[in-house]
This record gives sequence, structure tokens and C-alpha cells, in this order.
Amino acid sequence: MPATERAVELAIAAARAAADLKADEIIALDVSEHLVLTDVFLIASGTNERQVGGIVDAIERALYLLGAKPLRREGQRDARWVLLDFGDIVVHVQHSEDRVYYALERLWKDCPVIELPADVVSGDGNVA
Repeated sequence: MPATERAVELAIAAARAAADLKADEIIALDVSEHLVLTDVFLIASGTNERQVGGIVDAIERALYLLGAKPLRREGQRDARWVLLDFGDIVVHVQHSEDRVYYALERLWKDCPVIELPADVVSGDGNVA
């Protein structure tokens, strides 16, 4: 069963918020067939800890306006890899160096990519 409409709506809103703060390689993966806990992973990168923190704050604000609050937040203090769990979606905002090292896209390469709107600078899942 593919990701719910609500999960896709939240992922698009989160991707737009990340793109507004110049996040790199934004990609949404439909993980609903592989995980029972969530439908979508949204992954984005920042070039430094300050940008990662700003992207996280912007995503939280955008999803709050849609009635979604994070159930769990991890990594915010170090701002190298921040995980926001909204239930329907899990957002990973990573420092670009950590993004390359952990390569989440490769771990979840069997999952379909959710097409993001043209106003979002999205990645293709290939991190340099």
C-alpha cells in the first residue's frame, strides 16, 4: 500500500520549507511497503550546523501550520543529523558530510521516490 495522501502532503510541505532555506539534495522516499511505523522518509542536507538547525525549525513551523507536531526529535543539540518523527513522515536533515557517509538513499534504494513539485529543488538520490 503506497504512502497516504496526508503523508505526501506533509512531505511536500516539509520539502518546500527545506528548499526555502537552501537545503541540498531534497528527496522523499515512500517507505510504506518496508516499514509499518511511517510512510515517508524526507531527506535533506545543510552545509553547516547552523543551516541544519534552521532547516529543522522551518520544517517544524510549516508542518505545525498543517496540524502536525513532532512525536520525537533527535540530534538537535549537535545539528549534524536531526531526525523529526511526525508519525506519517520521518524527516532526516543531515550535515552534507554525514549525508555522504551514511548514504540513507542507498539503504532505502528499493523504495520508490515521491515526485516533489517543481518549486522544490529535489535530489535524485545520488549524493556525490
